Amino acid sequence: MAPPVDNELFSFACHIADQAAQLTLEWFQRSDLRTDIKSDGTEVTDADRAAENYLRSEIAQAFPNDTIIGEEAENYVGDSSRRWIIDPIDGTASFVRGVPLYSSLLAMFDEHGPAIGTIHLPALDESLVAGRGLGAYSGERKAAVSSIESISESCISSSSFEQPWWPKEALLNITSSGAKIRTWGDGYGYFLVGTGRIEAMIDPSLHIYDVAAMLTIIPECGGSISTWSGETELEDKRGWVGTNGLIHQDVLSKLI
Repeated sequence: MAPPVDNELFSFACHIADQAAQLTLEWFQRSDLRTDIKSDGTEVTDADRAAENYLRSEIAQAFPNDTIIGEEAENYVGDSSRRWIIDPIDGTASFVRGVPLYSSLLAMFDEHGPAIGTIHLPALDESLVAGRGLGAYSGERKAAVSSIESISESCISSSSFEQPWWPKEALLNITSSGAKIRTWGDGYGYFLVGTGRIEAMIDPSLHIYDVAAMLTIIPECGGSISTWSGETELEDKRGWVGTNGLIHQDVLSKLI
């Protein structure tokens, strides 16, 4: 079993993640917000860049040998065993439209694997943070997944149920399972799983910065997270499933 992450390191991560998330509010719902389109067709704003630059600066100053991977800038490859993975605004499409369901994500991996994960929802004044072996917390409260054991009694969400992003057979299996189906997407959906408000969040393809934080958060909340094929290794552009654990295998069986 991997040892608990260092408490001071966890506190540092939670602090800078919160500061970066609060920084995004300076641009939120502003009429003069500038939006650029990246080469992959997704949106990026000055808020994305500012939040990521802040996190990169704080991490580099405190731990200059650590690797830093982010959505909006080139990776910095260090020679320590730690990797910090940043998604400054997960749900930029929501952010630019003034919808408060966007989040700011930060993760840290060490030689033992996933170690720290944070989700901050600054426009909602909510957060969910977790450290390996230290538990998960939403504000001052200990966070935990729900106790629902049946898919038919569950609420399942995805960032989108559009095709061809969703394979046709998997989409049919999930939408006909009897579960309540919603599209509370991006980091917000995993936040809802970790705090016990829904039972599963499913995405057919994610970048590592979209999901890295969840690999600490969901297990520390008592749930399960894996790729659609049941693996837990962090890889780019894989399908991921985060659940309360009790329905995990049943959900996977409907996706494969």
